[in-house]
Amino acid sequence: MSYLSEIRRLLDQVEATQEKAISTAADLIADALAGDHLLHIFGTGHAHILAEELFYRAGGLLPVNPILDSGLMLHDNALASSLFERLPGYTKIVFSVYNLEAGDVILIASNSGANAAPVEAAMLAREHGLKVIAITSLAHTRAVPPRHSSGKKLYELSDVVIDNCGCIGDAALEIAGLPGKIEATSTVIGASLLHWLEHETIQRLMMRGITPDIVISANVPGGDEHNTANFARFKGRIRCL
Repeated sequence: MSYLSEIRRLLDQVEATQEKAISTAADLIADALAGDHLLHIFGTGHAHILAEELFYRAGGLLPVNPILDSGLMLHDNALASSLFERLPGYTKIVFSVYNLEAGDVILIASNSGANAAPVEAAMLAREHGLKVIAITSLAHTRAVPPRHSSGKKLYELSDVVIDNCGCIGDAALEIAGLPGKIEATSTVIGASLLHWLEHETIQRLMMRGITPDIVISANVPGGDEHNTANFARFKGRIRCL
């Protein structure tokens, strides 16, 4: 099996099985944006890529607040990031500089959904009155023990769970002679799920007569002017601005 054939198989699988979850999540986000609230996105390790994927993205929704922390990313120290995402209380410190308001929605991406960071992120969001959407691998998360003292995993604390249909350990292809599988799928499938979800959200807002705030590529004429004017309304609310 080739990598591309595996991705096509997984895309077919998520399309066949995740439509209801995508629809429910799109309703939650549309409700939030219609009420002038934000969509927050959080992920650790490689899952932080999904938090960046929807922020300041050409053709994407504008009211998106990525929750990013260097300690939970890979560019400073990859090995340390694995320790930080398992460290109880670290996520509370990260979230302390972000404005989470009741009525907002948070999307938390975690393939295993078992570490302290995504679990505590969901707990903190719920305490602040946010709806929680998870993107995770149900096969993986159900096969591993929880690493948080609550005994909970991300999917158990979420209002909507979107399954990326990935395998245990994320890497999907086997080659004889190697100690483990190769080629992860969670980023490719996760990004596809995000854009499917975003598309459904935008269509719902339009059906309500609401023209959503979107980002235009800064590399086309008029893009900079459009984005500067529209992002100005979210200064102080979206931390990366």
